Amino acid sequence: MIVSLPDYWIIILDVVAWTFFHLFISALCLKLPLAWFLQDHFWFRTFPFEQCGALWQRLFRVKAWKGLILDGTIFLKKGYSKKGLHGTKSRDLMVFAAETKRAELTHWLSILPAPLFFIWNPVWAGWGMVLYALVFNLPIIVVQRYNRGRISAITSGVGKKSSRLL
Repeated sequence: MIVSLPDYWIIILDVVAWTFFHLFISALCLKLPLAWFLQDHFWFRTFPFEQCGALWQRLFRVKAWKGLILDGTIFLKKGYSKKGLHGTKSRDLMVFAAETKRAELTHWLSILPAPLFFIWNPVWAGWGMVLYALVFNLPIIVVQRYNRGRISAITSGVGKKSSRLL
């Protein structure tokens, strides 16, 4: 801890800081144009080892809990809800896949501020903030990769029955 504060101020600062970081990063990512997410950037590719999302289902049983995750659009009143498909046409699926990339980027970036919490938190609490960042964001990242893999399967013709895949 670099800065010494009373415990109640640390808690207040933690809550305010996380709220700020989540909202700021979300707003920043919402400003990025859809066209950027429609491109095939390396870090958003669905890799062969992901098996069109099947890896995430096998490892984490994503279908069982993904519906429990709140969509950030309910808080910001902006963005693209990913609770369900907005259509089954090729363009609809492309946009949905692009928006999973936006959500994935948002949640990767939301992990990055965690080390800043060591500035005013005791070391044990700083590690708690890192754990919070991982526990809060990684499941959402997994869901985005799972959904994008399933969409890839549909659009590439691997999955013919789209209603069963998502």
